[in-house]
Amino acid sequence: MRAQPVLRALALVALACPSVLAQAAPSEQVQVGPPPLRRAEPPAATASAEDLEKRGDDLRAEKAYLDALDYYRAALKKKPGDAVVLNKAGISELMLQRYKEARKDFERSIKADRSYAEAYNNLGVVHYEERKYGKAIKQYEKAIKLRNDAASYYSNLGAAYFAQKQFEKANAAYLQALQLDPDIFERVSRAGVSAQLSSPEDRARFDYVLAKLYARIGNLDRSLEYLRKALEDGYKEINDVYKDTEFTELRKDPRFTQLMADRPAAIPQ
Repeated sequence: MRAQPVLRALALVALACPSVLAQAAPSEQVQVGPPPLRRAEPPAATASAEDLEKRGDDLRAEKAYLDALDYYRAALKKKPGDAVVLNKAGISELMLQRYKEARKDFERSIKADRSYAEAYNNLGVVHYEERKYGKAIKQYEKAIKLRNDAASYYSNLGAAYFAQKQFEKANAAYLQALQLDPDIFERVSRAGVSAQLSSPEDRARFDYVLAKLYARIGNLDRSLEYLRKALEDGYKEINDVYKDTEFTELRKDPRFTQLMADRPAAIPQ
């Protein structure tokens, strides 16, 4: 199964999996690494809240999430109820897939600052990862109401609508994300989540939707890229490309003609 592009704002990898030996054949053994370990020195009791927060930021950038949490928790002891630090702690918990703890941090961040859009968005990510798409949508909409210029919020909203198979609403949200940031689906976010596409058909539709949206904003290179992916994923309604108005300019491109003539075979899922 081919890896899917990232939506958002902003995907999670399995960071806290136990040591497991997957054995398909003697020559196909894969060793999954152990859970992450703390590797930084403990927070100094004399450090200021600001220094502790900055060190936590550095450790989070290095993907040392457990260490980062130690520093954020230490900072919060000196600066209780700080919305920004609570949000950062929640992101670290989220990256460790500790959804219950992340949810509590984001809720505390919101309680501390009702106008903090990032915390609403990140709480939506927790709900999304738990497949509670309706709750996720509500949080994303709250974030957008507070800040309507963040492409990742719209991308996340589109992902939740797509998971609910509300494709028209997903398209509208994705289009807004692309208009704000044409590179939104190409950029890997440290705190993003992967689109939850439940079937090969959904993956193929997702590729086609992005091809259509990129064509609509005039990015023909990326439109062709995702159109090829839709073909490879076996999109069953691929001939719609000849009638959808978004592809009017793309149909004039010789590369489109060649792609549709070659019709790359669908990759088995």
